[in-house]
Amino acid sequence: MTKRTANPGRHTAGRYAKSRYGKSRYGTAVAAALLLTAATACTAGPDEAAPKPVGSAVPKAGAPETPRRGFTLVASGDVLPHDSIIRQARSDAGGDGYDFKPMLAGVKPVISRADLAICHMETVYGDEDGPYSGYPAFVSPPQVAAALKATGYDSCSTASNHTLDAGRAGIRRTLDAFDRAGLAHAGSARTAREAARPTLLTAGTAKVATLAYTYGTNGYPLPDGQPWAVNLIDKDRILADARAARRAGADVVVVSLHWGTEWQETPDADQLSLGRALTASATGGRKDVDLILGTHAHVPQPYEKVNGTYIVYGMGDQIAGAMVNHSGAVDDRGNMSSIGRFTFAPPTGPGKGWEVVKAEFVPQYFDLGSHRAVNIGARDGGYEEIRDRIRRVVLSRGAAASGLTMGH
Repeated sequence: MTKRTANPGRHTAGRYAKSRYGKSRYGTAVAAALLLTAATACTAGPDEAAPKPVGSAVPKAGAPETPRRGFTLVASGDVLPHDSIIRQARSDAGGDGYDFKPMLAGVKPVISRADLAICHMETVYGDEDGPYSGYPAFVSPPQVAAALKATGYDSCSTASNHTLDAGRAGIRRTLDAFDRAGLAHAGSARTAREAARPTLLTAGTAKVATLAYTYGTNGYPLPDGQPWAVNLIDKDRILADARAARRAGADVVVVSLHWGTEWQETPDADQLSLGRALTASATGGRKDVDLILGTHAHVPQPYEKVNGTYIVYGMGDQIAGAMVNHSGAVDDRGNMSSIGRFTFAPPTGPGKGWEVVKAEFVPQYFDLGSHRAVNIGARDGGYEEIRDRIRRVVLSRGAAASGLTMGH
């Protein structure tokens, strides 16, 4: 590995203070914007494209009820294209454009076999012809979106501390590229109307809502007049959005959180507190949040079942260049991650919700020698020391006793 002159692992401009998950200026400002949106016409114009909920048609009166069918959901960590990643994609495209598909080919079997696959796109995109940049202000080639779709992803969270690296134009370019690729998205928005609509997808016979939030934006202010451009973490806002998603028809609510302390394998106090609060919340006897997926720390963090709900505190980086930690050393933990795989079963009776009946993690490593993501879940696939470290961290808060196992 070659040490980088800049430190891609440090994102200190947006470091947050204690009590960072309480009320934010986002909560008050966006509430007024969303109320105004709800009072407007129900159809969006061409400049107000929004993710369209995907669901089954409403059955006709008297038609037999469709048997409910469970589904598998997979989720993975931060996609963080440093300069070296962009150069490799250029090389993989033969010098003509950028091809990120080969980097993800090793984990495609895991991703593509799931009924619903969620990624985390940490950076924003530039124009088709660039320019592009890595750390500290990331602007990535839009071809990343096509590669994510080709790998089997259905939706990506887009709220991170880098969402405003290129201002509102970066958000627009990113979400436009997602639309072209056929990827749903949650966490950032081009219009107030788009921000107000939950992202709903179908998996099995369930409608799944994906919501996403970030602790901050590296000191970049939210665009003037657009408090809804990026979702900031606020407990009350998250729960209000989760309840709104239920009213919109969601059977399962998945919350992606860009949170935690960089380079720390253990969840910090704020992660633990917010996780407990979100998983404890219920409306009408039904829990508001069914799964929490964490990103940002650059290292794998534990999984834990809290109040009957799984929390993945941090999945780690799925794609990243050589990472330098806060002490200035190249740290290969920045290229370790896990893929979470959860099997949901339909309700077993009236008043009950969908439940996770099988929970797995698949260790993954981004090999800087080949610039390829490698599934290292198989015991005979090499990378034994790295796989064992990921397993120890993932299981360090007792998730094995709740049924979590290592998958392949």
